[in-house]
Amino acid sequence: MTRTVDLVADLGEGFGAYRMGDDEALLEMLTSANVACGFHAGDPRIMDATVRTCVEKGVAVGAHPSFPDLVGFGRRAMDLTPEEVRTDVLYQIGALQAFAVAHGTRVRHVAPHGRLGNLVAVRADYARAVVDAVAALDESLIVLAQDGELADAARTRGLRVGIVGIADRAYRDDGTLVPRSEPGAVIHDPEEIARRTLRMVTEGVLRSVDGKDIPVACDTVLLHGDTPGAIALAGRVREQLLAAGVRFAPLDDVLSPAGV
Repeated sequence: MTRTVDLVADLGEGFGAYRMGDDEALLEMLTSANVACGFHAGDPRIMDATVRTCVEKGVAVGAHPSFPDLVGFGRRAMDLTPEEVRTDVLYQIGALQAFAVAHGTRVRHVAPHGRLGNLVAVRADYARAVVDAVAALDESLIVLAQDGELADAARTRGLRVGIVGIADRAYRDDGTLVPRSEPGAVIHDPEEIARRTLRMVTEGVLRSVDGKDIPVACDTVLLHGDTPGAIALAGRVREQLLAAGVRFAPLDDVLSPAGV
C-alpha cells in the first residue's frame, strides 16, 4: 500500500527586520506549515505575508504557539500556570486565524513550539491546557504532537492527532527528544537524516541515541528551515521519500476522522 505523509516546516519565524530561514524556497516542498504566532517569533506583518504565501502555494496553514519568550526563541522553560498556557495558546491561534480568514482560508492544525512542545509531551496539566484551548476554538483543528501526554489528551477529547517525526533530532529510548542543551541533540549529516526519515515513514522505527530501534509513528515529517543547508536537506529528504513511492498530502488527507 502506498504510504502517504504530510511535509511540514516552521515558518514566519522572523521579527521586524530580522528573518530566519528561506521560507519561500521551503514552501515549494511543503504540504503544511507551522506559522509562528508572535510569542517566540513572528509579528503581524510576517504572519500576514506568510499566510498569504501559503494560500498562494496551496500549503495548509497551522498555528505554532509558544511560551511568551521572544528573547529565548521559545526554547527556555517558563514557570507558567496551566491557565496561562491555555489562554496564551488560545490567543495565538486566534491571532493567526484572523489572518487566515482574511486570506480566504482557516487554521488547520496546532503545533506547540520549542520548550512548550517538549513539556506538553510529558506534563499532563500543560497538555490539557493546550487541548482545552484548541477544543474551545475549533474541534476540527488537528493537534500535532509526539506520542505522549498531548497526543493522549487530544484523543481523549475526540480531537484528531497528527504524530510528528523529527528526523534531524536525536531521540531517547522512551521516544522523547534529546534536549538541545546536550551534545548530539541535532543531527547534521544530510544522508543520515534522509535515511532516518525514510525509516520513520516506511517502517515506523527510528534509531535512538543509545542505538536502539524504537517505534516512532509519523503522520507528518518536520523539515527544519533554520539550519545551514536546510533547503538542500529538505530537498534530499523529499527526493528520498518520492523514490520510495511515498505520496505527499496535507494532514486533512493523511488522517482519518476522529474516532475511526
